Amino acid sequence: MFSGIVEETGIVKKIVKEGENYHFTLTCSFVNQLKIDQSLAHNGVCLTVVDVTPETYTVTAISETLQKTNLGHWNIGDKVNLERSMRPESLLDGHIVQGHVDQTAVCTAIDEADGSWYFTFEFDPTKGNLTVEKGSVSVNGVSLTVVNSKLNSFQVAIIPYTYEVTNFHTFKPGTVVNLEFDIIGKYITKIVNQYLENIKIAQ
Repeated sequence: MFSGIVEETGIVKKIVKEGENYHFTLTCSFVNQLKIDQSLAHNGVCLTVVDVTPETYTVTAISETLQKTNLGHWNIGDKVNLERSMRPESLLDGHIVQGHVDQTAVCTAIDEADGSWYFTFEFDPTKGNLTVEKGSVSVNGVSLTVVNSKLNSFQVAIIPYTYEVTNFHTFKPGTVVNLEFDIIGKYITKIVNQYLENIKIAQ
């Protein structure tokens, strides 16, 4: 379980393909605190640490993860948003993020607004996900508030601190990002859809 508060960006150092899996080796400032089997969010994707050296660590992504996320777009040298799992005594500063990406989106516009930035993202609405005005969404693992919510797009406002600490400062139109929609919203959507389906069957 995560909160969507990114600790820092790690750097991709090596990518190895093995069958349908990819092994990603990264570096970050807290490598010496990581342990094998530890969960770590990478751009919002919960991955398990499988190897640790004094300077790097390695995680593995299976085919399904590569298909549903932007991990397949990673290149050596890319910056990746990192967050370790929440502890029971932690304050929930963001929102509940599971590390289970629902789908990807594409950055379509970046507008500067006198010291902050508005990022616009478009996603495929046929996958059953949606945003609501002032609701929560995780973009590349960053807990953000939705503005200008539409059927297939939304915007988020990024303050200078978030812009610098996360990989948002590397985005450009066309950048593919990971989305995890609010878990409460997903449950409500599921319940409503099931209710409508039951009515349809009854008729």
